[in-house]
Amino acid sequence: MSMWTLVIALVCALIVWAVLVRYLMAQPWLPAGDPGNLADITAVDEPAKKVGLYFFLCAISSLFALFITAYVMRMDPNHGADWFSIPKPGILWINTLLLVYSSISMQHAKTVSTLNGQKNLKRALMTGGVFAILFIAGQLWAWEVLHGSVYFHLSNPALGFFYLMTGIHAVHLIGGLYVWARVTAKVFNNAQPETVNLSIELCTTYWHYLLLVWLVLFGLLLLT
Repeated sequence: MSMWTLVIALVCALIVWAVLVRYLMAQPWLPAGDPGNLADITAVDEPAKKVGLYFFLCAISSLFALFITAYVMRMDPNHGADWFSIPKPGILWINTLLLVYSSISMQHAKTVSTLNGQKNLKRALMTGGVFAILFIAGQLWAWEVLHGSVYFHLSNPALGFFYLMTGIHAVHLIGGLYVWARVTAKVFNNAQPETVNLSIELCTTYWHYLLLVWLVLFGLLLLT
């Protein structure tokens, strides 16, 4: 596979991803009706939201799969002798633990949300979100460490891939934090459990997925 073929594949994946996100944001599974007539508005079917999330995760998986494929291919000396391995900042291990704790907290929030334990739910959601924010802060620290090291050189593709893959992962986590913030605000406003249970479940699934993606990326970076 030539580099031009890979670039075209990456561009196509980004276009498909953008179209899919726009499609899901439009919520096509909602029933059609007059927006001004509240009587036409009905509750969203739970499986439809889950299916929407699964499609979104499939799109993200395709994107990361292309990045990983490009990473492995670019390491091949046949594609250039300008690849120089970079040290992996030690903070990445701490960041990994932070994301693990964040995912565990979100799982706990999902569990207690069905038990109507409002206090425990608030604590679990806040813990999950704070650990995720600390993870992103840790990633920024790792980027700064590399930027200030003697290994930093823009012509080194290994460094470029490190910023690209960790950056894209952080962007998706920030998007999850936006949804988390909305759900958490509803919980702190004493929303009825049945109105937030599904949202918490979907957030938890998304958190577990991003943890899995990070473990794959981190393992790949460590091995190379």
